[in-house]
Amino acid sequence: MSDRSKATSAATAASPVANVFVTLLPITLAVFIGFLTIGLPLPVLPLHVHDGLGMSTLVVGIVIGTQFAAALLSRAWAGNLADTRGAKRAVVMGFLLASSSGIAYLASLAFTQSPATSVWVLLLGRVLLGCGESLVVTGALSWGVGLVGPQNAGKVMAWVGIAMYGAYAVGAPVGVAINDLQGFAGISVVAAVLPIISLAVIANLRALPPTANRRTPFYKVLGVVWGAGMGLALSSVGFGVITAFIALLFAAHDWGNASLAFTAFGLAFIAARIFFGHLPDKLGGARVALVCVLIEALGQLLIWGADTAVIAYFGAALTGFGYSLAFPGFGVEAVRRAPPQNRGVAMGAYVAFLDISLGITGPALGAVAGTWGVDAVYLVGAIAVASSLLVAVRLLISAPKGTQHV
Repeated sequence: MSDRSKATSAATAASPVANVFVTLLPITLAVFIGFLTIGLPLPVLPLHVHDGLGMSTLVVGIVIGTQFAAALLSRAWAGNLADTRGAKRAVVMGFLLASSSGIAYLASLAFTQSPATSVWVLLLGRVLLGCGESLVVTGALSWGVGLVGPQNAGKVMAWVGIAMYGAYAVGAPVGVAINDLQGFAGISVVAAVLPIISLAVIANLRALPPTANRRTPFYKVLGVVWGAGMGLALSSVGFGVITAFIALLFAAHDWGNASLAFTAFGLAFIAARIFFGHLPDKLGGARVALVCVLIEALGQLLIWGADTAVIAYFGAALTGFGYSLAFPGFGVEAVRRAPPQNRGVAMGAYVAFLDISLGITGPALGAVAGTWGVDAVYLVGAIAVASSLLVAVRLLISAPKGTQHV
């Protein structure tokens, strides 16, 4: 570590929580605005593909999952770019790609008379959005940890996560409203404009120098964080089945507005981060994840067995609350196991497990929904989330020296 990095770490070690928040505020706000590009279409895109273009639930899963597959394939590039060219540059490039996805969505509407072609153009937009999301998240996490120090890594993940999932919570009902007024074309235009606003928010924020002089083989860092990554992958299935299938579940039961399920998920997620986001740094990530995945699994079971919209909303809220701290819980364990000079690649490798999870969840559980009904995906979700409990136990037992908490 350079003298400058040591000085930064020493300064941030003594920084109060308020200063951490103020330092991270521009990044948090930019991520929130930019991620509305993802949140706005959440309740609209599945219905646009299924009802508007007449495609199957399997195709819906593929369209939703393509974003996460693209993000996965670009994580190594995003992480190395953040380390070797600077985290701010990665974030800027990410927002530009996210903006271009909205343009692709708009272009897809020119081919609605040929649904297959329209879907292909939508898939291009999802690929662009996935690459943009990869750069934004990887860069924002690396940038944030660089600004406030690795001892505040849990807080960085908490605040960046609040921005991400807050955008889902706000974006879903706003997306429905825009769709009602201007259709999918309105969604597309707004999705193209919002990331440009994010660029203005971070324009004057101090960039950090690169932390590495050369690219680090992705597989080397992947081997360090794979345990925490598996916990993230399994716990992310609960999030994946809500993003991909909750709108179809509400339509199948004639429960009305599914956007409130996204809002319930997002508000519970944010509340957990605000009131308990400090716990992974304080108590240890594995211990916090251990409890939270049980709460998330209970939420999935409630959605599976729901016979009213209210119960489904409550299940979505519990899913959001549990998943909220599972992400930084497993993430703190990943940061503690990674070399400081490769933090960007480590963050990319860790979040890649989220991409793997969501990329598989969409098409695989789309097939489950087509065979056993859309309700069944939430039983599968509960089983997958509960399995991450075993990962948390293993991480707790094998914690590196100096990371045990009392």
